[in-house]
Amino acid sequence: MLCALGAAILPSSLKAQDADSLCYELTPLVTVVERRVGPETSAVPFRRTDAGDVTRYGMRTLSEAIRMMPGVQVQDYGGVGGLKSVSVRGLGAKHTAVSYDGVVVSDAQSGMVDLGRFSLENVSAVSLVLGHCEVALNTAREYSLASLVSMNGSLATSGKVVSSARIMGGSFGLAGLSACGGLSDKDGAFAASFAGNYLRSDGMYPFTLVNAIRSTREKRRDSDIESLTLEGNLRADVLGGLLKSKVYYYDSERGLPGAVNLYNKDNKERLWNRNLFAQAVYDHALSGSVDMRVVAKYDRNYSRYNEVNKNYAAGEQTDKNLQNEYYLSLAVAKCNSGRFGCSLASDVSYATLENNFENSRSPRRLSSYTALAASYRWDAVGVVASLLATYMKDDVSNGVSPSPFRRLSPSLSVSVKPLGSGRLMLRVSFKDSYRVPTFADLYYLRHGNMALRPERATQYNVGFTWWGDGSCCGARGYALMTADFYYNNVRDKIVALPTMYVWRMMNFGRADIFGADVSLSLRSEFAGGLALRADVAYSWQYAVDVTDSSAKNYRHQLPYTPEHSGNFSFTFENPIVDVTYMLSAVGERYMLPQNTERNLMNGYVEHSFVLNRELPFGGNVLHLQAKLMNVGNEQYEVIRYYPMPGFSWQVSAGVKF
Repeated sequence: MLCALGAAILPSSLKAQDADSLCYELTPLVTVVERRVGPETSAVPFRRTDAGDVTRYGMRTLSEAIRMMPGVQVQDYGGVGGLKSVSVRGLGAKHTAVSYDGVVVSDAQSGMVDLGRFSLENVSAVSLVLGHCEVALNTAREYSLASLVSMNGSLATSGKVVSSARIMGGSFGLAGLSACGGLSDKDGAFAASFAGNYLRSDGMYPFTLVNAIRSTREKRRDSDIESLTLEGNLRADVLGGLLKSKVYYYDSERGLPGAVNLYNKDNKERLWNRNLFAQAVYDHALSGSVDMRVVAKYDRNYSRYNEVNKNYAAGEQTDKNLQNEYYLSLAVAKCNSGRFGCSLASDVSYATLENNFENSRSPRRLSSYTALAASYRWDAVGVVASLLATYMKDDVSNGVSPSPFRRLSPSLSVSVKPLGSGRLMLRVSFKDSYRVPTFADLYYLRHGNMALRPERATQYNVGFTWWGDGSCCGARGYALMTADFYYNNVRDKIVALPTMYVWRMMNFGRADIFGADVSLSLRSEFAGGLALRADVAYSWQYAVDVTDSSAKNYRHQLPYTPEHSGNFSFTFENPIVDVTYMLSAVGERYMLPQNTERNLMNGYVEHSFVLNRELPFGGNVLHLQAKLMNVGNEQYEVIRYYPMPGFSWQVSAGVKF
């Protein structure tokens, strides 16, 4: 087996790299070509998890898919229903955008998306990219933030009718049911699919509450969730172009578990969410080398928050919020196989927020993004540059509106393949990004501050990728190594600071973030259906506050930012049962800006196992899976005073027809 893994470094051709584009043949005369980029060929840090990985690791939500990527920290408040957000390279959740089938999922109120709400049942791939590695038909909004998490849905092709169903159960009252279906005609000019997912959990997991030398066993309260997700997709050949549309609906009710301490074990807060969006993407080949993309989207997001507390005059407080966004994008790109490529994209969006607050400002935001990108390729050198122009204007119904926001944001990436085989690639990139204050930052009750400036980040990256494959001892092997070293400079950091009576949002902060992400993937295939897979990733991050040299926390590590973290997984595939072992390790970090012993949070290591087995079932395929999580039953916290579950299990059975 070791010999076979060593075969990965033997020189040979990698067949997966022979085709570096995806072709959609719309009619006998028109073909739209999109370049396919993988971790081996990307000029910027790029990670991908495909549908096979989702099954192999027992991933259920988007947060689980990206938490194993280097440089990623998922902020988790515990349980199935706890909020899950992502911080990439220490920049915070609001610097990361999420897109679904090429269109960004936005939230003008909070600026971040709960990654736990997106199921992976009907997703073919999840990718994370920092910067832009190719000139393609992207929307202009995708250029604005520091990193982008992309989900790609799956559709039936070539006359297939595909459907599947899955049931699952697990610890703490977990139960779920999902179903997917799809069909297409023989020419692939029409395809449709639907997906539905229901989930519930009482979230009452045990934990140990420590008070000095006394420890008691408790159960987590108010961590229940019940959610329903429905999704419909359509792809069709329309007027010589390709139309892809999606309708998505999410409905959930959940308890909001509060911080756990000796005197407050229960939390009387609940949250209801209803999100509906409809989007359409239309691709059309204007000529042999120029393509056009039009994107339209409507997004409606309703939330209701309720807290029962004797401090309120009525004994409870209910907040209702309704967001609406209208979005349109037009992109034109020349991205054929020649040396030069360029693209121009222009987006406009209009977002509103209504709530039941007294003297509500009812903000409305008009946003315009225009992005120009160009690339040039020699045999061994590639250069990609872009420039984004942003304009935003807010209007409020109560009070004076803030000044408009204008900004030019450049980015540049250079890749070099110094060896003739192309197996080694060096890359250098630079990107200027920002995050605009959200409606909550600017207008939320007395906490908002309409004088806030956007939080700016400048990213520098230098690294390399190397891959190889070959044969040895009757087995084929493949290896991929990536290493990136980066520096992020953050200015005008938006933080909540206490004033005389209340907390206020302010621009108060500068941060220097130095880091390194290293990953290694090994694959080996043997005769008789045997295979080995191993993946290891390590991240080092030195993220310090450099706002004020006289402050007590000057050059202290930023809160909830571990200096060391990593993941490891190993899979043994065989005809009986596939076995996967996963390890996730996070080092020490601090809960507050001052790095004192009182604020220190211990590191932790979590071990999990996943068992997969496929069986023929009446001409169909039955897939059985068992997942054992945190088998060491280690109690730890990602966020202070929000304990995570100990040992838990999940089992599922699915049929693909």
